[in-house]
Amino acid sequence: MIPCPRRARLNSISTSGPTITRHHWHSLSSTLRLRCPGVAFPAERCCTVRETNGSTVPRRQLGRLLTQLRESAHISIDAAAGELDCSRQKLWRIERGLTSAKTPDVRVLCELYRATPDQASVLLGLAEVSRAEGWWHAHGSSVPAWFSLYVGLENVASSIRHYNAELVPGLLQTPGYATALFEHNRPELGEEERKKAVGFRTQRQGLLARRLPPAPELTVILSEAVLRRPVPGRSVMADQLRHLLAVGERHNITVRVLPLAAGPPLAAEAGTFVLLDFPLSALGSPTEPPTVYVEGLTGALYLDQPTEIAAYERVWRGLDSLALGARQSAELIDAIRGECYE
Repeated sequence: MIPCPRRARLNSISTSGPTITRHHWHSLSSTLRLRCPGVAFPAERCCTVRETNGSTVPRRQLGRLLTQLRESAHISIDAAAGELDCSRQKLWRIERGLTSAKTPDVRVLCELYRATPDQASVLLGLAEVSRAEGWWHAHGSSVPAWFSLYVGLENVASSIRHYNAELVPGLLQTPGYATALFEHNRPELGEEERKKAVGFRTQRQGLLARRLPPAPELTVILSEAVLRRPVPGRSVMADQLRHLLAVGERHNITVRVLPLAAGPPLAAEAGTFVLLDFPLSALGSPTEPPTVYVEGLTGALYLDQPTEIAAYERVWRGLDSLALGARQSAELIDAIRGECYE
């Protein structure tokens, strides 16, 4: 059996897939408990699909369960793709949760893998809800396909840890700062496109203030260089630093600064990254595996293997040991604001 790749890289070339039909899964109030006796994914390791926005989580859950059923049946991904009359790449993308699976295709795979009626019912249910669209789909081309998966994961995460050595993260950017970045980095965008891109970035920030489901805990570690690197317009940067001070007062947001005097951290090799953790199910297991998101210019890496997570956790511990505490960070941010931009 040819092993399925464990790492997913999304870019503008490899994101084609079946059209997602509009199905407002976020309006559903039911809960699907994944009970899969007799196969390689026992009930205690399966998670609960709860109400959310978009298709990211059920799509990934469907992919994992299909993979486990296929491997339990000792069927190669090539053989399964042949039964579906599709390419190996298409089935791999379904198993990795990168694209939706059509209900008839899931039914064929259930028969091929000899799924029990209960298992088939769960998988077909996931296939249905995984074709939902999140709010971000309304922004069209403002949201690259490779970034759409991240927005879906960010939207259901319970904890977001972000390290950035270059820029203020999108979740904490002011409209003025975001506009200045788009004007500088994407001069080819027209005014309307730029407004849409900034509007999307601003709308993402709503998850930090929501009540239900509970807003995620956001911890951001910024290099001091981010605070000293101006964007066009001194007042824009002054407003951005004031915003960092304000949001840092919220109960679920922590902003810390890695001072230049701390020297090069392990993160100098890792670069900018985001660590996502997810809520626990009723059984006490994460509804999604921890995921590391690493963004590039034209695509992104989504890492969820234990060794990969452990490597980035080690980097985060190093950053945590070198960064200033929240209060000291706020004092430094305020000092830089007065020194450089007022």
